[in-house]
Amino acid sequence: MALRLTVRPMSQPPIARETVKKCRKSLKKSGDSLNHSSKKLRLIKNDKDTNGQDFFRAISYGEDNDDAKYERNRNVLTNQKKMTSSYNPDLKVLGPHKTTINKNLSIGKLMGTRLESDKFLKPRNTQFMDSKNINLSCSGESVELIGLVLGVFNRHDDPYGSAKIFTKFAEEVDIKTNRKISDILDTTGPIPVKGQQKVLYKIDPMYPATVIVGIGDECACYNEKEEIDEMKENVRDAAALGVRTLQELNMKTILVDSMGSAEASAEGSALGVWRFQELKNIKKQILIPRLELHGDCDYTAWQIGLQKAAAQNLARQLCETPANLLTPLGFAQAAVEVLSKAGVNVEVKGKDWARIMQMGGFLAAAKGSCENPIFLEISYYGCEPDVQPAVLVGKGVTFDSGGLCLKHPCHALKYMRGDMAGAACVVAATRAAAALRLPINIRGLMPIYENLPGSCAMKPGDIIRVKNGKSVLIHNTDHDGRLSMADALCYSTEYNPKFILDIGTLSKELLESLGPAASAAFSNNDSLFQTLKNAAVHTGDRVWRLPLWNHFSNKVTLTQSADVQDKAVETGLACTCAAFLKEFIPPVDWLHIDTYATAVSDGHTEQYLTKGMSGRPTRTVVEFLAQLACHCDDDGPVKAEKQNE
Repeated sequence: MALRLTVRPMSQPPIARETVKKCRKSLKKSGDSLNHSSKKLRLIKNDKDTNGQDFFRAISYGEDNDDAKYERNRNVLTNQKKMTSSYNPDLKVLGPHKTTINKNLSIGKLMGTRLESDKFLKPRNTQFMDSKNINLSCSGESVELIGLVLGVFNRHDDPYGSAKIFTKFAEEVDIKTNRKISDILDTTGPIPVKGQQKVLYKIDPMYPATVIVGIGDECACYNEKEEIDEMKENVRDAAALGVRTLQELNMKTILVDSMGSAEASAEGSALGVWRFQELKNIKKQILIPRLELHGDCDYTAWQIGLQKAAAQNLARQLCETPANLLTPLGFAQAAVEVLSKAGVNVEVKGKDWARIMQMGGFLAAAKGSCENPIFLEISYYGCEPDVQPAVLVGKGVTFDSGGLCLKHPCHALKYMRGDMAGAACVVAATRAAAALRLPINIRGLMPIYENLPGSCAMKPGDIIRVKNGKSVLIHNTDHDGRLSMADALCYSTEYNPKFILDIGTLSKELLESLGPAASAAFSNNDSLFQTLKNAAVHTGDRVWRLPLWNHFSNKVTLTQSADVQDKAVETGLACTCAAFLKEFIPPVDWLHIDTYATAVSDGHTEQYLTKGMSGRPTRTVVEFLAQLACHCDDDGPVKAEKQNE
């Protein structure tokens, strides 16, 4: 079938016909295009929009039915049935929002793209096999390495595990094996409690190894004091511990017990087996097993959990990639390759465009590096294009040395390759929204650059002017993130946002105040924050609200030589940073999440996160967007949009 160029509308005003012709001519010139390894995407340089502004534009080309596919993606909810109060086996109620997804859909169909084709989600040594075609020996034993994870509850008044309470599926397996599991557990000591497991071999001919994991208290539920759903968090930890144990035994396929929450079990399992090993010799890589739900028919919740976990793993992958490989242009290429497959539009704009748009803060922060800065825009249309979008702003510093105010001591630079965690979260959350087909429009804005102490780097005492015309006095070049995000927040007014959510690693003081327990959140709307808090309870990735008092605003504006200063005092820096960003937001509802303390996992706090970049709070953002998209609240800041029937 013949291939033709398709330029998708990605910003307002629409692309002029002359621009389309120029794009077609650019594709014919090999010197003007940057080919991707997939040979389906290109970044066209020195294109011009209707205002004559230079930028890179992501161009995708495919078969003749691309336009129809794009229209189906934008209006994907048109043919969906309305949720009714009567029982329907094809419908699944997920928390406070509703999802109409057929259980028979595969993961790839649920996402609108083939999951296994994404290099960020499928390591090279991932094994795929059809569970219906399991090879058996003459004696009926499986010749494939298939492991089974079963859960067991404990009582809060039984800390030594003398009593056991099997899950529903574990009880069925125990009966099927003539109580072999019960007999072995009774004779080998205490029952596994939370954080413990036991490996049983050859309990069933189908499964060479079976892991019994302790879930915790059977009566665990939402803990108001801890602000977390303890049962779901216990299920995530137990599932991760079980699959990780079988992963060490080189199991190719792992069947996982839902343990009462298929979504939480899928999240814990998929997050637990993930490893960053793309740069290792393939012979030394750890096998990434295939995960399947077993003993439960709630496949919709299982697939939704896999999607959320895949989004967080994508954020972890981006954050873990070394800065010499993931440069600003490399980040843009990765975003184009990942998002375009999911039906998300991408615009990659260059330095000249930022200069024309008068983004002085963004350009000043990037002056010290030889790598050209890039302003990345992504757009997902889950409903009508004229509906106000939710604007997500992510800090995208691919490496932050602190500039001329170099970070000290040297080990402070250890994780600075992940200082673009905010941008990675925006990319991953938007991809998940497209995968789950959320009825919401999203516009992502990410200034991508490096902060290095080059000869042209900004200096302490400089005064720069950002997009909204305000002058900023620079005290510390290590506070570059808030400068670039200020320009992005000002630029968001171009899209008439319904609300703005910005995410970034900005204040290291949170390491001493909140630590990895929660991300700091600031908001000018109580209802919007409450929705975020509810989402955090559901995902186990908590947020804690800090104040936006005038006390902090007065500190950042109290300067004689400029309108705003990037640093006021040595105390309350997380709050003063939020107060600084508040000076540049348009008059709309706004949320600011500071993830400096939660961007890195120690590998012990949560069983499902290994040591390294955590990818938090990606799942919370996905759940937050889903609740806002599908929850109708006339008094809230966001109203669900009516879909065409």
